[in-house]
Amino acid sequence: MNNRKTNIKDIAEYTGLSITTVSRVLNGKAKQYRISDKSKYKILEAAEALNYTPNQIAVNLQSGRTRTIALIVPTLMNPYFSRIAGMINLELQRMGYATLISDCNENPEIENEELKQMTSRNVEGIIIAPCGKSPDQINFVQNLKIPIICLDRYYEGLDIPFVSSDNYQGAYLATKHFIKNGHTSIACIHGIESSTPNKYRIKGFLAALEEAGLQKNSISGYDFSVQNGYTETLLLLHKIVKPTAIFALSNTIALGCMKALKENNIRIPEDISLIAFDDHPYLDYLSTPLTCVSQPVDDICKIAVRLIFNRINNEESKANQIFLHPSLIFRESVKQLK
Repeated sequence: MNNRKTNIKDIAEYTGLSITTVSRVLNGKAKQYRISDKSKYKILEAAEALNYTPNQIAVNLQSGRTRTIALIVPTLMNPYFSRIAGMINLELQRMGYATLISDCNENPEIENEELKQMTSRNVEGIIIAPCGKSPDQINFVQNLKIPIICLDRYYEGLDIPFVSSDNYQGAYLATKHFIKNGHTSIACIHGIESSTPNKYRIKGFLAALEEAGLQKNSISGYDFSVQNGYTETLLLLHKIVKPTAIFALSNTIALGCMKALKENNIRIPEDISLIAFDDHPYLDYLSTPLTCVSQPVDDICKIAVRLIFNRINNEESKANQIFLHPSLIFRESVKQLK
């Protein structure tokens, strides 16, 4: 059985027309070269009958466009970034674009290498949630005139478009909810200190405490992993005075918290209350559904795609920097103290 792909030479032989004529019709240039409607439809019907599909590489070379966008995220192990990757991919598919998705495992060196790889692949644009402390590599990409925008994480003072949640507001709302329910001993387990969302979540947490006249309690952590939540919770449980509430600055950290609490027979919320930053469907199905700060992920992704196409099509001269409001989803993980 012959599995060879049909090419324009086959269509030319099938129709009795020249290869040049076939090529012009298939490239949408029939009118430009005054090719008759009879010949045009004969070629199109032959292409359909022979199951012809164009060589995408050749089409890209001819048009100078790859119809491909790169997406670089810190880690796909985090459900939040997995959801972002899925939504960005869906939005780009709707526009006839492919997505090259890269996971840099929270490693700035890998991120730099991935940026180099993506620029060498001639992608039309790059959407990135950066994990590095320095914006040098992003500036390098921008200097190459490759459209690039930041999503979720960003660099302050950098003249580049980004879309992110208002992380300060989200943390402030969560902390106020603890305080409203009578909690004064509130521990915070954070993620990567250098990431902008983490910095503003801590600021929002501290602002709510200060407003209520409360002293800063424990603030600790090193990354957004389950292991971080587990380790830091175990350390909190060995303190002489244990917190009555824990604010986990990601849902992965919250999972680690729950593991440590369960192993020590500590109940949520009867013994310790818990709020996570970031929502996920599984939070509804836990034995104690978890109250959380929900980020508008769908809106973030749609706006990110709009921003990158604005850059690609030179429709925006200024660097749009957009913050979206998160919301607090009330479930059953916060106990009201007397």
